[in-house]
Amino acid sequence: MPDLSFGLYSGYLPISGSDKQLHYLTALSQNDYTKDPVIVWFNGGPGCSSLLGFLQEHGPYTIKDGATNFTENEYSWNKEATVIYIESPAGVGYSLCPNKSQCQFDDFNSSADNLQALEYLFVTKFPELQSNKLYISGESYAGIYVPRLVQQLDWYIGNCTANNSCSWVPNLTGFIVGNGVTDYRYDNSIQLLEMLFWYGFVSTDDYEYTKTYCLSDNPPAKCIQTIAALEAAIANVNIYDAFGKCWN
Repeated sequence: MPDLSFGLYSGYLPISGSDKQLHYLTALSQNDYTKDPVIVWFNGGPGCSSLLGFLQEHGPYTIKDGATNFTENEYSWNKEATVIYIESPAGVGYSLCPNKSQCQFDDFNSSADNLQALEYLFVTKFPELQSNKLYISGESYAGIYVPRLVQQLDWYIGNCTANNSCSWVPNLTGFIVGNGVTDYRYDNSIQLLEMLFWYGFVSTDDYEYTKTYCLSDNPPAKCIQTIAALEAAIANVNIYDAFGKCWN
């Protein structure tokens, strides 16, 4: 059996004024959780479960491609930090949103829910971690989730300290974004096209034509055929590991 002496905890963070509850999973630091930084992690999507980060990226135990069992991750982030995985927004993964009328999300109200979840987490679940350095982190669409939540935390700190109404003053130290989406005009289609070309999946002619004409607001009809050719070129490719095996 794996050694879980460092502590894994899972539960729910209620969002006041609603039926929503965000699921979290905490992996306490294997070093010294009383002093080590706390990293809050969000996978992107929008709508991707943060358990992907826990199970396949930087959790203490991961499932390797094609495997059916967990193995210890020698590069786990919780070797030096407490990592808290939050599934957001409500309805993603194990997070709950039983009242569908409350499940209409945008970048602003989801960040407001995440702030509430963190406040509940640090005040009720893990008050012993309140003074630890806090980092907000994530990948992909968390390039939007993370800065929005950091902005909410900054407002929260300013308002509660000004009004002397703090139940928790976050020791906000920084944020981390990997492979982040920040603006779809620059971060999605154009970057995929660049990757396909420089990895040798599409021809120079298709690359140049697509880049010149097909990413505009009013692309010519020929772009339907060109885009179809690009999609066919990666039909059996894992775009997150272009040179690896496509397990799906």
